[in-house]
Amino acid sequence: MPGTCFALVLRSSKRFFSVVMFEVVGVTVIVMKPEHLVAVRAIEQQVSSVPWSDRQFSDSVQTHCARVFVMDEKVSGFGIYQKVLDRAELLNIAIHPSLQGQGFGQQLLTALVEELPMSVKKMLLEVRVSNFRAIRLYHNQGFRQIGERKGYYATADGLLREDALVLCRDLMG
Repeated sequence: MPGTCFALVLRSSKRFFSVVMFEVVGVTVIVMKPEHLVAVRAIEQQVSSVPWSDRQFSDSVQTHCARVFVMDEKVSGFGIYQKVLDRAELLNIAIHPSLQGQGFGQQLLTALVEELPMSVKKMLLEVRVSNFRAIRLYHNQGFRQIGERKGYYATADGLLREDALVLCRDLMG
């Protein structure tokens, strides 16, 4: 029920299982479908200096674990990751700018981690060195820096490159 706080968590082959992946106070995290892509792309355009292409998003719906963060029946964020053996790599995550700084990114990231199979032992990601809010979120979620990639990200003008921090969270235990 939207507007109701509840937690239905059952042990399964995944870390946690519930009928809806995550629901609290009118917020759900569900599987991304092609009909969500217009809203997802609009959010990406607002939050990224070098946004993903339509093709990257449509491919992600087909080949990766792609989720949307729905608040009051409106797509308000998304998260995309891929699993490779005992690791998951967070490829892209965003919350609509008007909702940032209110804990929704933390809720989305928590939902993504909780749906991972028990066989996944680590989650990795890259983040721009200038994205201080995201870095703080990841550190608060238990990620630690394990490396740096020089010139990993293009800048909006395409002339410069920006470094990335490589972060990892151990999921065992």
